[in-house]
Amino acid sequence: MEITTPTASELDTLVDLWLALAESQREHGSHLRVPENEPRIRESLSQRLVTDGVRLARIDGEPVGFTTFYPEQASFEQDCSRGVIENLFVVESRRGEGVGTALLEAAIDAFRAGDIDRIALDVLAANDEARRFYRDHGFEPQRIQLERRLQRETDTRVDH
Repeated sequence: MEITTPTASELDTLVDLWLALAESQREHGSHLRVPENEPRIRESLSQRLVTDGVRLARIDGEPVGFTTFYPEQASFEQDCSRGVIENLFVVESRRGEGVGTALLEAAIDAFRAGDIDRIALDVLAANDEARRFYRDHGFEPQRIQLERRLQRETDTRVDH
């Protein structure tokens, strides 16, 4: 396995991996619309490439996962500096082989090189596998976000 800092020429590969990540999260309750967000994620990933906030995992030359991360720019003064892991994804066929751990460690190492005291990330509540993975790597709940669907008399939408 090889973990690298990708170049701009690998943007399409990263976008494809992000689209797979977004699609896989739909089963856990994500509200993201996958193809509709492709232009936005392309821009976001381009920015992460420029700021050295992306790592790409390959096995035998084949892309199998990625992570994106950045130092948090807090609106309020805090008693610590935080890094945020924005995405971490491993293709399903390569899960359980240490790819996720290697990507997580690569992001953590990048934060260690900076002035970061803590690392934060979000995980969907229904994604038990991801919650277990992060818990096994020392992450603990710090904030819990709750959500409720707002029903209207004229609402004919169906949750997907």
